[in-house]
Amino acid sequence: MMAVGETAVGRSGGRVLGVLGLVAGLLTASPPERLTAQDSFPSHPPKAAPLAPVRFPPFKEATLPNGVELILIESHALPVVSASLSFRAGDIFDPPGKEGVATFAAELLTKGTRTRSAEQIAATIEGVGGSLSASAGEDFLTISVGALSDRVGLMFDLLGDVTRNATFPDAELALARTRQLSALALEMSQPGSVASRMYRKEIYGPNPYGRSPTEKSYRAVTQRDIRDFAETRIRPQGALLVVAGDVTLARAESLVQTAFAGWAGAPPPSPAPVTAPARRATDIVLVHRPGSAQSTVLVGNTTALPTDSLYYPGRVVTQVLGGGADSRLFRVLREQESWTYDAHAVLRRFRGVGYWVAALEVRTEATDSALKELLHQIELIRTEPMAGPELDAAKGYLVGSFPLSIETASQIAGQVATTKLLGLGPDYLRLFRERLSVVTAAQARLAARRLYHAGEFSIVVAGDGAKLYSKLKAIAPVRIVDLQGRPLTESDLVPQAGPLPLDSDQLVSHRDSFVVLVQGQPIGTRTTQFERTADSLLYHEHFVLGAAGEQQLTLAFDASDMSVKRVDETGTMRGQKNEVHLVYGAGRVKGSAIMPQPSGPPRTLAIDTAIVANTYDDNAINVVIPALPLALGRTFPIRMFSSGDGRSKVFTATVS
Repeated sequence: MMAVGETAVGRSGGRVLGVLGLVAGLLTASPPERLTAQDSFPSHPPKAAPLAPVRFPPFKEATLPNGVELILIESHALPVVSASLSFRAGDIFDPPGKEGVATFAAELLTKGTRTRSAEQIAATIEGVGGSLSASAGEDFLTISVGALSDRVGLMFDLLGDVTRNATFPDAELALARTRQLSALALEMSQPGSVASRMYRKEIYGPNPYGRSPTEKSYRAVTQRDIRDFAETRIRPQGALLVVAGDVTLARAESLVQTAFAGWAGAPPPSPAPVTAPARRATDIVLVHRPGSAQSTVLVGNTTALPTDSLYYPGRVVTQVLGGGADSRLFRVLREQESWTYDAHAVLRRFRGVGYWVAALEVRTEATDSALKELLHQIELIRTEPMAGPELDAAKGYLVGSFPLSIETASQIAGQVATTKLLGLGPDYLRLFRERLSVVTAAQARLAARRLYHAGEFSIVVAGDGAKLYSKLKAIAPVRIVDLQGRPLTESDLVPQAGPLPLDSDQLVSHRDSFVVLVQGQPIGTRTTQFERTADSLLYHEHFVLGAAGEQQLTLAFDASDMSVKRVDETGTMRGQKNEVHLVYGAGRVKGSAIMPQPSGPPRTLAIDTAIVANTYDDNAINVVIPALPLALGRTFPIRMFSSGDGRSKVFTATVS
């Protein structure tokens, strides 16, 4: 591979010479022999070319008087400089019950200092075409900055300012909290995210790597918590500053000492590591997501420290198992069986004990079959020799893609920072490809046996427990939990809807009106009115959606118990008639429905159906919900009758 310093000129010149040489060859070469159709498609790929050395730029290191370790990767090919300043201040250092402190600290570092507001910081760095950001991972909090080399002084001035003088304004904390809560709500609506949180908790137990922020923990974090965290953990002693690009060591040292003049101190010792729980048998945690059309399946266990030599063969064997579109999991589970939307495996390293996980996104009805095949594929890779072409393909991909990760100054800085922070040794980057390329099939199989703990896997399945439980318990013992990890029983999988605790006093006479907007443009209106009569509560709604159609709805409730008495709905939608007339009483619902269809004429239903007590028309749900005691986290099983298909079903509403 070309040295980083040769990127701009060397590659550009190489392209020109290569094109000229190709043209000259076409003009002077003898006409090629005519190829037959069979010869034009070789049956075997060409042999791989010898591995070209990666001439990784040499490091220059210095330890500053305040204890900051400075590493410089000097490259003058492009007039840019990138820097990353890392501290042992990641998520694992969050105080218990206040998970999210490190995340908030990182987000607010660039949102105001003693002399600059958030707007001034953003305008200053963006005004010179640079970037400034901070992020918190599991182990480390990192501040990253980049700019053109003629603005390197301003770059380090900003880095020093946000590192030492951040004020963590209350107003910015409120905005950050809102963003994180919104992101958490979205995360908890995704089966993959729910399964991942539960998986980390399962494999790490009380170890800090197993903790995840919650709505409660986000709300518990105060400005004082963030300031205390920053003052304690963001200290120079033991910090790592990696600078890459168009700057000399002497210049970088001078700028850093100016930016951080007078800054001193050390963070407290890291707490003793908490051992992840040992497992003696494989079991399944079933995270119940009622009505989910697909399942997320995670299988894996904890592995080793980042410096363990197991990493190289382990990286190769994990690539073979689930590293890409040519991996075993992808070929078998997706291409051959068509069970999964996604099938992959990854190997994660932390400063402490890492983990591996195989993940599937699978249709609900195929969940048990896909899980059985996944376990079978893991056992095969642990016990059977790996074919030479399969091994070579995995190594070829890993070796060949590595240079793509060190093309820019910021990528180089990131790679060097990771290497140093995880304690991977001075030769790690220089010898990375060589160490991968010499992994043998025997070493890969031994690594699989060490990595993949047969009979001791943690398995997490997030999906519809009512449809999955009986099938999964035939594979391994099953524990059922809800989305927050609270234990459930088998009987909880099928909610039983009883009387709703409705407070009719919450439903006062009122009128509301709304404008329907699409991309800021009004396309319709919705008006609602609620009124009380002597014996009824009446709800009226008029909905207009431009040329698409309109609808009028009237609901009548019994004033004594809020049960539905009558539903009348009329309108048109995309030129089709929509009409529902239903009467509820004496354990039955009677009437008719004309429902628009995506294609073809409207569907007409004659309805005369027995229903149990406390059944609500699907049009009435939004009306009665405000009369429920809406305590955070509370759930309400509700029996609903759908006039669209003439059937009843139970669904669960959760306050969030």
